[in-house]
Amino acid sequence: MPVTAAQNAAIEEVIRALTSATSRRVKRRLADMFMDLVDRDSWPEYYENKYKDPLQAYEDLNLVFLNALYYNEPGSQISKDATTLKGILENEWKQRSVLPAPPASAPSSSAQKTHAKKDQPERAAASPAPSKHQPAAQAPKASTKATAPSPMNVDPTPPSSSQPTEATIAKSPERPATPDVDVDIGGTPEPEVVGQDSARDGESDEIVRQLEKSLPRWEGFADVGWAEDIDPERMVDIVVTISKYRDESGNRLAVSLESIPEETNIPDLSFNVLLFLAICRFRDMLIVHVPTTRELTSDQSRTRMKYYGSSQAFDKEMSQLFLKARRWYELGSEPYGNVLVLQRFYHALTSANPPQPPYTSPTRFAALPAGPGTAKPLHASEGDAGVTTFRVSLKDRQVVEEVQYKGWSVKVADWLHLSNPDDPSRPIIGQVFKSFKWEEGQRKGQPGVSVCWYYRPEQTFHPASRKFWEKEVFKTSHFADHPVEDIVEKVAVQFTARHLRGRPRPPFWYPGWPLYVCDSRYNDRDRVFVKIKNWNSCIPEEVRKKEEFMPIFPFERPVFPRSHSSPFLSAHKIKAPGGIIDAPDKPESEKQENPTTTRKRPQRKAAQKVEAERAGASRTTASSQPAPVPATNTAHGYTAQGFAPYVQTVPPQDDRSIYAAAGGAAALNNAAVEELPAETARHFDRDPQTNEVLWFAAPPVDIVHTPPPRHSLKYLAFLARKRKQTREGGVAPGADMGVEPPPKRQKVPPTVMERLEALMKEHGMDQVPIS
Repeated sequence: MPVTAAQNAAIEEVIRALTSATSRRVKRRLADMFMDLVDRDSWPEYYENKYKDPLQAYEDLNLVFLNALYYNEPGSQISKDATTLKGILENEWKQRSVLPAPPASAPSSSAQKTHAKKDQPERAAASPAPSKHQPAAQAPKASTKATAPSPMNVDPTPPSSSQPTEATIAKSPERPATPDVDVDIGGTPEPEVVGQDSARDGESDEIVRQLEKSLPRWEGFADVGWAEDIDPERMVDIVVTISKYRDESGNRLAVSLESIPEETNIPDLSFNVLLFLAICRFRDMLIVHVPTTRELTSDQSRTRMKYYGSSQAFDKEMSQLFLKARRWYELGSEPYGNVLVLQRFYHALTSANPPQPPYTSPTRFAALPAGPGTAKPLHASEGDAGVTTFRVSLKDRQVVEEVQYKGWSVKVADWLHLSNPDDPSRPIIGQVFKSFKWEEGQRKGQPGVSVCWYYRPEQTFHPASRKFWEKEVFKTSHFADHPVEDIVEKVAVQFTARHLRGRPRPPFWYPGWPLYVCDSRYNDRDRVFVKIKNWNSCIPEEVRKKEEFMPIFPFERPVFPRSHSSPFLSAHKIKAPGGIIDAPDKPESEKQENPTTTRKRPQRKAAQKVEAERAGASRTTASSQPAPVPATNTAHGYTAQGFAPYVQTVPPQDDRSIYAAAGGAAALNNAAVEELPAETARHFDRDPQTNEVLWFAAPPVDIVHTPPPRHSLKYLAFLARKRKQTREGGVAPGADMGVEPPPKRQKVPPTVMERLEALMKEHGMDQVPIS
C-alpha cells in the first residue's frame, strides 16, 4: 500500500527518536556510529531507494541494527547500541497506530535465513556490508528534513543473552525510553536538591562535558538585520577607521584583533574558513592601507573589497571576526574589553547616524552614560542624571514582537550581553522585557529593547566571607532602554533550580554561548542579597507558566557549580563599582550554630511596631521571614543534603510597639495579631533596616505654623502716607527717606463683562431696555 502523509510523518518521528537516543550515564548519542553514509559509487541503489510500503522502511531500519549484530563481536559497544536501538525501533513503531504492525521475525533476506547458521544465534545481513557496520536507514524519500530532536534517556545494558535469537528479536528487549523531565518554573517554589554531595569533582565535570558535547550546535548568525548600502569605498573606510582607532590613553585597540591566530582551536564556532579569510583581509588592510582612505581611488577600493558580493556579506564577516575574538579572549580581560569597544564602534559606524571624526566617546560608544553599580534611577534625588527605572516604560514607543540586528533575532525573555560604558570587559547582562520602536525623539523609528539588569559579584557590595557560584549573577530592580547598537550577543541565565539539573535546550542556549547562574536578588540601595523563592516573578509575564520556556536537557544527577571567594580578595586586583563591607557581629546564641548545616530562621517580632519619631506611624512585619539588613549574609553553604541557604540575621531592637506598650497578650484579651502576606507587603515601602512595612494609622497631625514676620502698624502707616504724598505731589516713594519705591502693581486686564458694558455704553446701548 502507498505511504500516506500521516504514515510518512510517523516514520519521521520514529527516525528522530532513534537519532536522538542517548545513553543514560554519559549522554552519548547511540546513533552516531550508524550515521556514516555508504559510498555512492559502490552502492548507488542505496541513494535511489523509495518506499511504496511503510513496512519496507521498517525492514531497512531493522536491517541496520541486525547488520551491526551480525558483523561485530558480541558484547562490543556497537553490538550493545544496536540492541538498544532495535528495541527503541520496535517500541516507537508500535506506539503509532497509523503504522502497520511490524513483522514478528527477521526479514526473509536476512542472513539468519539466507545462511541458516545452526551453530550460532541468528544474525542478519541483507547483503555483504561495505564495512563493519552499515549506516542507519534513511527516512523515506518523500519525508522532509528532521529538526534537531531532544535526547532520550536509554539504558544501554544489553539483555542477558549475548546474541538475540529469532524468538527474542520478535520481542522488545528494552522498556520504552523515558522522556526528559523538565523542571517547572511556575509560581510555586521549586524543591531544593537533596541527597547529593555538592562538591564539584571530576565525575561532575565529565557529566557536564558529555551532556554539552551531545547537544545541538549553533548554526550561526541568522540572515536578518544586516547593514545595507555599504559600497566598497565605505567598507575600506570602516576597516581603516577601526584599525587606526585609539582610546583616550592613546592605545590602538585593533592590536587585540591582530593578535588572534589565523587558525585557533575554539570549540562550538559555526564557521572556520570564512573567518580565516576575514582575518587575512583585515590584516592586509592594516598593513598596506594608505594614510587616509581619501587617497584611494574608487577602482582601488572596489578591487580590495571585490570578494564581498553585498553589504550583508561584509557585515556578517565582520560580526564573525568579533565573535571569534570574544571566544578567544577571557571575559574580563583587557583584550576582551578592547574587542567589545571596537565592536560597539563598528556598530556605530554602520548605524543610521554614524559618528563623525574625531571619533571620541566617554562611554566607549555605548548609548547609556553609566552601567551597573554606577547608574542611578531616573527619580533619584542626586545631581547625576538618571539612567534606569523600576519598571518597563511604554511611553513614546511601539511594542513589537522582536527586533533583528547583526544576525540576531531578539524577542521577549531573551538574555543579552550589552555594551557597558563603565567597563567594556564586563558587558551588561540583561533579560529582554519588551522589544519596541521609538516613536519620538532623535531615534524615531529605530528599534530598541527594554531589559532588566543582572549584576556581577564585582558590581555588588558584600562581606569578605561571602562565597559566589562560578559565573553567578544577581537580579536587580533596574530596567533600562538600549538601542540595538548596544547588543553584543545572546547569552543565557539559569536559575539555580534548573542550573543544577541540566542545560537549556535550543534556541535558548547553545554550547559556546556564555551561561550564568542566578540564585538571589540584589538590592543595591540597601546592599542586601535575598534568595529567590519564586522564580516565576523574575521573568516577563509573557512567558510565565509556559512549559516551553527554557526547558533543559537533564544531567544524570544534580551537578553543583564551583564556588569562589569574593573577586576583591583575589591576588589580581580589579577595578569595579562594588567592594567589601564589614558584617556586624552575630549574637552569641547564633555563633554556636553552623550556618552550613543549620536552617535557623531569625525570630519574628511579636507584633506591630511603632515608629517613635513619627506621630501616629506604625509598622507591621512584611513577612514571616524578615529580609536581611545590609551585609549580614554569610557564605553559600554546602552540605550532604545539597544547597543550604546562607543565614541572615537582624540586629536586636527594643520592642516599642503599641502591643508591647499595652502590656502584651496578658493585658489584651481576645486580641489577634496577624502579619501581612508577602505578596501584599512587597507593594509598600519598607524600613531599610528591618524590612518592615511602613504604614500610618491616621493622617499626619495638623500643626499650627508660626506666621512669618510682618511689618508693624507704625511702619505700615508711614508707607501709606508716602504713597499719598506721591499721588498728590509727584514725589517718588521713599525719595526723602532712602526707602525703595514699592513695585508697580500690574494692571489687571478687564473681564469680558466689563468690555461688553464699555462697548454698550460707547454706542449708547446701555439705556436700551432688555426684553
